[in-house]
Amino acid sequence: MRLVFITGGSSGIGQAMATVYLQQGWRVALVARRLDALTAWTADMSVQLALGPDRLQVYGADVQDVDSIIAAADQCIAQMGLPDVVIANAGISQGVDTAEREDLAVMRQVMDTNVLGMAATFHPFIRGMQARGSGSLVGIASVAGIRGLPGHAAYCASKAAVISYCESLRGELRASGVCVTTIAPGYVATPLTERNRYPMPFLMSAEAFAKQAVRCIARGTSYQVIPRPMAVVAKLLRILPNAVFDRVLKGQPRKHRHSDN
Repeated sequence: MRLVFITGGSSGIGQAMATVYLQQGWRVALVARRLDALTAWTADMSVQLALGPDRLQVYGADVQDVDSIIAAADQCIAQMGLPDVVIANAGISQGVDTAEREDLAVMRQVMDTNVLGMAATFHPFIRGMQARGSGSLVGIASVAGIRGLPGHAAYCASKAAVISYCESLRGELRASGVCVTTIAPGYVATPLTERNRYPMPFLMSAEAFAKQAVRCIARGTSYQVIPRPMAVVAKLLRILPNAVFDRVLKGQPRKHRHSDN
């Protein structure tokens, strides 16, 4: 029975993807900082789907702490075996203002979680997957990584880094049989987006996103924006001249700072 390892599993996209995989008969290793929330959800899901104890395991770890996430990965391998799919989904979004000294620390936290945390999540599994000659590493990026948005400097920068990082890793691992997939969500209704103060076109549920994402992973897609209408917008954003892009954003609400109520 195939195994998937997912970080950021206590809510939102991570939990929705875990549900899809469980419904498809996979074993799931779910990781999050909030182990209490994760354990409660797991107990409920085990009852709903009549899961055996070998189908769903939870691990407490913080991807910002390299030793913590590596320990969780090693524990998963020891208890459940080497995963077929690893999904680095854990991430945070904090609005920043570079003019504010305290926001530099916030930016570091976002980069450590969203970028270094992804590399630390993949690291423990790469050698084993290379030796086996198969496996999928999935990085959850964002459309926000394509162009910078006001107030969103930390998040946009981190997701741009994720896109480039996964592209580099894909080239490094291609010959080994290990697949690297980058998935860039548009706006998904999760705790991460619920406080946004600006329009969110093509907003979709976490459940709808998860179904599409799991299909992309199964196909071995290298890069996919979800949903498809946002993929069209993403392509336009890539080629839009700076002068036009700046005019479009002029006067638009910015991402609220992390300290705003």
